[in-house]
Amino acid sequence: MDLGISGRTALISGADSGIGWETARILLGEGVRVVLTDLDQKSLDAAAASLGALEGRLFAFAADVTKVESIAKMRDRVLDAVGDIDILVQSSGITGAQGYFHEIDDAGWTTTLEVDLMGPVRLVSAFLPSLRKGGWGRIVLMASEDGVQPYDDEIPYCSAKAGVLALMKGLSRTYAKEGLLVNCVSPAFIHTPMTDAMMEKRAKKIGSSVDEAIVSFLDEERPYMALKRRGEPQEVAAVVAFLCSEQASFVNGANYRVDSGAVASI
Repeated sequence: MDLGISGRTALISGADSGIGWETARILLGEGVRVVLTDLDQKSLDAAAASLGALEGRLFAFAADVTKVESIAKMRDRVLDAVGDIDILVQSSGITGAQGYFHEIDDAGWTTTLEVDLMGPVRLVSAFLPSLRKGGWGRIVLMASEDGVQPYDDEIPYCSAKAGVLALMKGLSRTYAKEGLLVNCVSPAFIHTPMTDAMMEKRAKKIGSSVDEAIVSFLDEERPYMALKRRGEPQEVAAVVAFLCSEQASFVNGANYRVDSGAVASI
């Protein structure tokens, strides 16, 4: 399928691995100019190198999404290097504080919300003037199954992702008339460094191998994931890329679940 976005410019956060990196790979293949951003410049440079030599079409600038001034500095570098962007994919995030509500302190809540909710808010705020200029644009925010089906041992993350869904819906109602379409993708238990760390922690806790920890997690914690496996980043990135495309020209304010059926409700 021709996504109709050759020549467009995209910024992808959380792009040094996982879903962000796979999204960059797909968009580059569609002729898009791509800017990668994440916390660490060295890991970004390695991620860019693994995508191949794409002179003039691939850039990498680090930023800390918890700091307004860091995002502003990165934005200025992007504008100097490539000009205005057409597409913003926000894929950065952390698991954050885990445990039951009474076990999580104020710092745990603050850290999680700073990255997983305020990070998207700050990125959109920094690049919205750029995105509004061309009469055509796409914003894709990464939510989660947890945003609509909260779990009792990760309430800060669930709350942040519910906030991302509300942010998306509000933005979609404001800017669609300008040609800027805003949507979310909600994955569940994808094979990324974040879930690798979760499963390593679980394996130590229950005294099992990581593979056994994954099986027990699916059986005990995610019983509605009918495919009984972790999703792969490229399976999510394919949906993200579609929402970035001209093919999604009538999709706005939507939440696309990529979750193997993890959400029990319709």
